[in-house]
Amino acid sequence: MKQLNIAVGIIRNPQGDIFITRRAADAHMANKWEFPGGKIEAGETPEQALVRELEEETGITAIKYSLYETLSHEFSDRNVNLWFFLVEQWQGEPWGKEGQPGEWVAQRALNAQAFPPANVAVIEKLLGE
Repeated sequence: MKQLNIAVGIIRNPQGDIFITRRAADAHMANKWEFPGGKIEAGETPEQALVRELEEETGITAIKYSLYETLSHEFSDRNVNLWFFLVEQWQGEPWGKEGQPGEWVAQRALNAQAFPPANVAVIEKLLGE
């Protein structure tokens, strides 16, 4: 079974809004909302992958971030290990650099059902803050 290691950025501004993006129509978990991030490459730490992926996907340079949660999720065709980082300081303004829609949403307005199932526990934790 395919094994993936993913670094994920929960980009949160001082007002408590979180930047999310929509997955492509032809991607795994198509059209679901997600926190930006991506695969940890060979030889990379989760932190290095986070910084690289956020630059590639949203055009920002993460400056201050901390590990928020780690979890694993089993899909029918793959196992995914996720490192979720809370990103609270960055350079630039996040946008959908790869053509994906992106928007700011109030943390309390996150809807777990609009995200892939692997994100549900993290969204519930965010909603409980």
